[in-house]
Amino acid sequence: MTSTPSGIPGTADDSAELLPIASGARTRAALRTLIRPDRGRALLGLGVLVGATAVGLLVQPLLGRIVDIVADGRPADALTLPVVLLLVVAVVQGVTTTLGLTQVARLGETVLARLREQFVERALHLPADRLERAGAGDLTARVTGDVARVAEAVRSALPEMARSVLAIVLTLGAMALLDVRFLLAALLAVPVQALTARWYVRRAVTVYADQRVANGAQQQQLLETIGGAATVRGHRLEEQHTEKSARRSRKAVELTMRSVHLVLGFYARLHIAEYIGLAAVLVTGFFLVRDGSVSIGTATAAALYFHSLFGPVNAALVLLDDAQSAAAGLARLVGVTDIEESAAQLPHQRTEAGAAVTVDAVSHAYGPGRTVLHEVSLALRAGEHVALVGTSGAGKSTLARLVAGVQQPTGGTVSVAGGQQPTGGTVSVAGGHQPTGGKVSVAQSAPGPAGPSVVLVTQEVHVFTGTLAEDLRLARPDATDADLRTALATVYALEWAEALPEGLATVVGEGGHRLDPTRAQQLALARLVLADPPVAVLDEATAEAGSAGARTLERSAEAALAGRTALVVAHRLTQAVAADRIVVLDAGRVVESGTHDELRTADGPYATLWRAWSGSRNAPRTR
Repeated sequence: MTSTPSGIPGTADDSAELLPIASGARTRAALRTLIRPDRGRALLGLGVLVGATAVGLLVQPLLGRIVDIVADGRPADALTLPVVLLLVVAVVQGVTTTLGLTQVARLGETVLARLREQFVERALHLPADRLERAGAGDLTARVTGDVARVAEAVRSALPEMARSVLAIVLTLGAMALLDVRFLLAALLAVPVQALTARWYVRRAVTVYADQRVANGAQQQQLLETIGGAATVRGHRLEEQHTEKSARRSRKAVELTMRSVHLVLGFYARLHIAEYIGLAAVLVTGFFLVRDGSVSIGTATAAALYFHSLFGPVNAALVLLDDAQSAAAGLARLVGVTDIEESAAQLPHQRTEAGAAVTVDAVSHAYGPGRTVLHEVSLALRAGEHVALVGTSGAGKSTLARLVAGVQQPTGGTVSVAGGQQPTGGTVSVAGGHQPTGGKVSVAQSAPGPAGPSVVLVTQEVHVFTGTLAEDLRLARPDATDADLRTALATVYALEWAEALPEGLATVVGEGGHRLDPTRAQQLALARLVLADPPVAVLDEATAEAGSAGARTLERSAEAALAGRTALVVAHRLTQAVAADRIVVLDAGRVVESGTHDELRTADGPYATLWRAWSGSRNAPRTR
């Protein structure tokens, strides 16, 4: 079994079309763009850190001065000035370092927040079928693991890297001021360090990128297995899913161990570089002191300078580990933010005179060989209620999502109220999004002058965490309490809403008061009323409730749709009976269109569906 467009969980598809990953050049360009609004803060933080590092470099000469005083046998009071200066240096360096790192940390957090906002905004506007092809695990891994890696780098690696690089550059400059020969001796360690860094980076980029992909695949498999546990058990697929989960886990562990071995080899090479450099500086100091070119204190300062480089150099090189991991995560985030809003935007198309919605020769495919709609044409007049009926897999939900703008057709045009419905559109929360996959239950809409022109409500509704009033105001933030009560009363939900422990102030959603499927759907319909779109699309919006709940929801839906143009995917044919017109889909094509009485009389596919449906409802129950 594989995941289908409707989100039925099954065995994950190893050939899933993962979301794109940005190139190194594009990632660096995106990072520069993110930093550009805060260039002032970046320069301030850099300047303060340069000052702090420069002040800190006075420690070694002062210690060398103390060594010379002792070596020359001078009085003890001669040590007072260098010791006091050491204390002043420590205080000034501590204060300036704190200020500089604070500025760098603020810059990092600001850039990270900006990146998160762009990622979330773009992810919310991705076409639903694009997400389905990638799988929920890929997006989930990016929004959790990759964001966490980048955040960790911003909070710890970025400030430490900035300070380390500055310390390295300024310390080498200070060694040159003591005697350029000390600098040349210290540079003997550089080839080993450079080769080590190159050896590490060339391997780390691939390892960490593969590791993130493997973690995403592992997460996708777990999501599908847990989310579809009932289906897995029902089809006796436990062993198959267990083996697939184990295989993906082994792959993730294998890549993790490769990264561990890589880091161990990295450290071993760094220790060799330290030994070579320090030995060279000490030998150089020995010969220079013997020749009288420098004092013992100066040689001591040079050795201390090089020894002080152990920390910054190792930190900078070790931070390559975090940097490579964060860079891989950043590339995956930028890859999502760079996805074009609508790479294949179709020409603007006006609707027919008097029509609120026009579907003109629309086709749609979820991939090669998976075409679900074949040149469907349909026009909804303003105020008309049209019911879509057909067998499972006929393409009803796909057509509904195309009209709502959740997905873009692969051929043809969808026009709403005189203008083409753009892909994605503006999120209008009459529904919600289920992060584990399945049918998209956000209400997608095309922006209009006063609000959304189309709102979609599906059978899977998300109740957002917060008070009931806050949940309702997602559809219209400026709605008053009276507006909320009116919307609830319209869909026959005011009585139970006011009976909640704290009325509209009752916390619902995750960790709050639980709403059953019927009440959750009434909440979605109330949001539809508050959003007040001219066109509404209901995709089996009464299917999740039981028989009694379905009757309640049918009444609520009828009230919510009053005065609007509506396209209703009918789960129960009673909804079709009440519609102004019925459109029958079969294998992705319109095969019938007319009123309930006309289609029954025609004795075609609808009449067959009606007889089967009404017969099953009237048949006596047997035990």
